Amino acid sequence: MKGIEYKTNVSRNSNMSKLQAGYLFPEAMHKVVGFYKENTNIIIDTFTSLGYDVYGGKNAPYVWVHFPNQSSWDVFAEILEKTHVVTTPGSGFGPGGEGFVRVSAFGHRENILEACRRFKQLYK
Repeated sequence: MKGIEYKTNVSRNSNMSKLQAGYLFPEAMHKVVGFYKENTNIIIDTFTSLGYDVYGGKNAPYVWVHFPNQSSWDVFAEILEKTHVVTTPGSGFGPGGEGFVRVSAFGHRENILEACRRFKQLYK
């Protein structure tokens, strides 16, 4: 019909992808990514200072902490019980995740700092 614009789902989805990728607001996206990278670095620094090997955290806001010769579920349960901080048992991601817990950097800075303080208390 003349004078009526009809957008297909394809064009709407294309516009949403640009928005989701930070296409329209790159400065805001960089600021958010930078914030979570800082949280990730705090977590990495905490566990490396305690002598643990850590992996990840470079291109995603998740840090994998290795607890050699321990069940990932046992480590998860200990952390939850003694610190009241939720992590994710690595074995939930498959056999290669056994012996690891995944720590997320998603959160307010003060919550990340408090969780890391509790990790230090538990594993000092």
